[in-house]
Amino acid sequence: MTIDEVTPGLVVVDKPGGWTSHDVVARGRRLAGTRKVGHAGTLDPMATGVLVLAVGRATRLLGHLQLTDKEYLATIRLGESTVTDDAEGDVVERTPVGAFSRTDVEAAVIPLTGDIAQVPSSVSAIKVDGKRSYARVRSGEQVELAARPVTVSAFDVLDVRTPFDNETVLDVDVRVACSSGTYVRALARDLGASLGVGGHLTALRRTRVGPFTLEAAHTLDALAQEWRVLGIDDAARTAFPAIGIDAERATAVGFGRRLPGLALPGDGPVAVFAPDGRFLALYRRDGQDAAPIAVFAPA
Repeated sequence: MTIDEVTPGLVVVDKPGGWTSHDVVARGRRLAGTRKVGHAGTLDPMATGVLVLAVGRATRLLGHLQLTDKEYLATIRLGESTVTDDAEGDVVERTPVGAFSRTDVEAAVIPLTGDIAQVPSSVSAIKVDGKRSYARVRSGEQVELAARPVTVSAFDVLDVRTPFDNETVLDVDVRVACSSGTYVRALARDLGASLGVGGHLTALRRTRVGPFTLEAAHTLDALAQEWRVLGIDDAARTAFPAIGIDAERATAVGFGRRLPGLALPGDGPVAVFAPDGRFLALYRRDGQDAAPIAVFAPA
């Protein structure tokens, strides 16, 4: 099968635990019958949930997808700190939690909500002098990353419970809505630190990335039975603001020309559609005109 024969579009995967995002892409390539598959928004191997794949010429959308806001369901274990801030790392410190109430935990998440400066987990893919931070940590280096501005629009405590009759730790189930670049692992670490007992992430499930939710996601087993692609026309309508144009302008778009006097909403990419509903290109506002970002329709 050639790339031209592959149905271009997006595939929303419910990633299983233990798989890297690259593992999912590799499986997607086999199922789609093409190497032209990429992903948007990496998930850690421990995490499950929404991972968006692009197939065929829709891979050109990946750099433009508006996937800046994400939602997660997570479990934070208070009373234990790990080297990775999640359950995949060794425990480095244990502090019995004592008698924390749900009210105590809810008060502690308030300073971690809103526009905050977050220090990313040291075991992350951030580069320090050209080398990944996690590689430096694993080679025995002490890494301190600079704080970064992120937005945590929701940090809701859903449940507080004692796991396995172990009264030295406390598990906190939470819902987090946040901007891209936010480390939920770091929120777990910082929540534990603010309560004086340490903390780490034991479970993470992404329920939404941009407009794509778990309701639209398919397991890899289901996709192996039936390969389900959200076609590029529908994908563009879902992922971007959309505007229709007339036939004359559609011809100009095919040649990658500016569209004088076309008013576009917002400052980001806008999907431009032909009169028959075909997705033609991504354009952006440029003064009083619309300028092309990426053209998908042939001239």
